[in-house]
Amino acid sequence: MASSPADITRRPIGVFDSGIGGLTVARAVNRVLPHEQLVYFGDTAHLPYGDKSTAAIQAYSIKICDLLLRQHCKVILIACNSASAAAYELVREYVGSKARVLNVIDPIVAHIGEAYANRTVGLIGTKQTVNSNVYKKKIDDLDAGVELKSLATPLLAPMVEEGFFNNTISDNIIRTYLSNPALHGIEALVLACTHYPLIQRQIKDFYDGGVAVLDASDVVASHVKQYLEANALAAKASKTAPTHQFYVSDFTRSFEESTRIFFGQEVHLEHYPLWE
Repeated sequence: MASSPADITRRPIGVFDSGIGGLTVARAVNRVLPHEQLVYFGDTAHLPYGDKSTAAIQAYSIKICDLLLRQHCKVILIACNSASAAAYELVREYVGSKARVLNVIDPIVAHIGEAYANRTVGLIGTKQTVNSNVYKKKIDDLDAGVELKSLATPLLAPMVEEGFFNNTISDNIIRTYLSNPALHGIEALVLACTHYPLIQRQIKDFYDGGVAVLDASDVVASHVKQYLEANALAAKASKTAPTHQFYVSDFTRSFEESTRIFFGQEVHLEHYPLWE
């Protein structure tokens, strides 16, 4: 039986990522949409996606969507840049009319086109994200005169996952990457990985105000809010805060501890293996 619009607005938003980094996006969404229930899935058994094949990422993404559809999610947000690049079109086709599908790339591209026309912008991300050239293709399609300089920074995501940030080790790795000639002459830098907001301060310190550092999670959260409101999908205000659910495909205590840092509040992780 078809759901009424009121029923649809009460359904949760599904968010998934290759690990716990996508919680930076979930946290930003929770900040601007406090009445929305979130169902988060972190594929910690297969992280990072940045060095996986397109076929593998697509297979993982479809399995995750099966779980999120069983949770009756009205929207599925692919919070992972690598999965957005590799699996967005396939996921949208697979999900069909059961839920709306959003990714983290299109809102950022639109923001760059509006805010940085005829300027030079840098981008750092995983090998999968950078080598896919998806950002360059989409930005070139805007025909806004933006020159994009991209650099794969594969050590940053696992570094953050392991809790190595805000210390001298992470400082040295960040400085080595950002000093690469490939990024010379940029006016803004896109953090095209969900882990990078946790090292945003260190990146800002490196540039010392000379380069704008763009936190993609805030841009994406604003887009989700606008999308829900434009499509009459936003949940109504409630006196009680929604109860969020957090799933991971592989559980360790360190993931649970890191999750609190990424999401900014106490969470309980449920173990949900993708393949049993």
